Amino acid sequence: MRLLSHVRSGGFAQNDARPARGRTSALFAVRLVGLVLVGASLAGCAGMFDTKEETIYPDVPAEQRYNEALTLMQKEDYGEAIKRFEDVDRQHPYSDWARKSMLMIAYIYYTQGQYDECAGVAKRYLALHPGSADAPYAQYLLASSYFDQIPDISRDQQRTERAMEALDEIVRKYPETEYAISAKKKLEVARDQLAGKEMMIGRYYLEQRNYAGAINRFKVVVTRYQTTRHVEEALYRLTEAYMALGVVSEAQTSAAVLGYNFPDSSWYKDAYKLVQSRGVNPQMNQNSWIAKAFKGLGLG
Repeated sequence: MRLLSHVRSGGFAQNDARPARGRTSALFAVRLVGLVLVGASLAGCAGMFDTKEETIYPDVPAEQRYNEALTLMQKEDYGEAIKRFEDVDRQHPYSDWARKSMLMIAYIYYTQGQYDECAGVAKRYLALHPGSADAPYAQYLLASSYFDQIPDISRDQQRTERAMEALDEIVRKYPETEYAISAKKKLEVARDQLAGKEMMIGRYYLEQRNYAGAINRFKVVVTRYQTTRHVEEALYRLTEAYMALGVVSEAQTSAAVLGYNFPDSSWYKDAYKLVQSRGVNPQMNQNSWIAKAFKGLGLG
């Protein structure tokens, strides 16, 4: 994903980030009293760094230590930069510089792909400074650290669910920020991922002729993930499963809902042929859970 951020009068601002995975590039600009660093590009480094070995620095003014850390970031010495930021937090724990340092540490971890470490620091920031101007940015870093770890649909989707919770928090708490715009896009990607997982399991059940199990999975897609690209196939698979069980009225309804909402879909053409093979046509049963699920969203 692409993350653009800058410190603005002590606060970060986030430009829109498209919900893509893979390489991370970042453009970072810092404005402080008496110091302006603009366009500091942070790219991925070749290896990971270890900050566990503690280095004790002389007690110096927080601003000086903070600026030393920024300079080290410019030189791509991220491990040493984190140590300096941590030193600010240790020696001046109640200062604005400590608060900013915590965010910088989370940001470096994020840009270097150390997502668990980023999440840990972002959580700590939110616990200590929930009402600060930078809280939306910290929440966005937390959500992005989960989002960038979304696994393949064949694997457990716990991180996807965590990402959705953190992204929902941004939309709910900070709806007027630029982070909310990006969060909404990422939420759609995460929902699509969870819907894909349900479809994968549902297809497996269908192949095993476990039609009740398959229907339950496709029902999740139809009721929870109607805005995803999987809903058309889910309606067709419901038609298929209900036909196999001999519950023709529900098969007719799922085919009718599919045709009403997606008349040009190839899945509808297949569903139409399937119900016609039993001598019936798609027909809406308004009492069916399928019709009610779509009617509630104005889709049926």
